[in-house]
Amino acid sequence: MKWAPLLVSAAFFVGGAAIAQAPELVKISRFSGKPVPRFETLKYAMVNGRAGPSKDYPVLWEYQRQGLPVLVIKESDTWRRVRDPSGAEVWMHERMLESGHKAWVQTPTVLRMEPASSAVPVVDVGRGVLVDLGPCEAGWCEIRAKDYRGYAPQATLWGADTGTGQ
Repeated sequence: MKWAPLLVSAAFFVGGAAIAQAPELVKISRFSGKPVPRFETLKYAMVNGRAGPSKDYPVLWEYQRQGLPVLVIKESDTWRRVRDPSGAEVWMHERMLESGHKAWVQTPTVLRMEPASSAVPVVDVGRGVLVDLGPCEAGWCEIRAKDYRGYAPQATLWGADTGTGQ
């Protein structure tokens, strides 16, 4: 019987470690009813990123790229805390964002005919190019860049993976 408390403690410790290593679950926001984290895009060509969730806070960044994907990481009633491709975190009013399927190319990549690094190259896509994002599977995403269609490695695209396995 002296071992019982120790065994119970060990079971909780091992069980807790297994839970801690499990993938983070997506949370549904009570404000928007949407999952957090999630990607959305800038709705307008000029959007302010503020230090806090109100117009009383100073503007930290002026974003001038309609369609730029940002990662919504926190919400209040009408404000969203977002992370941009550079890693900066700011607050934006919900009206400045919309659902979208765009990605930002983080590193120069080659668009390929099939989802494999050995597939026929289609075109080189430079860093900073906005592309239309299609479905992603097994580390590859179908994208469209201007008149070109093909596949790019998911790891090269900001806006293709929230890091939660979704």
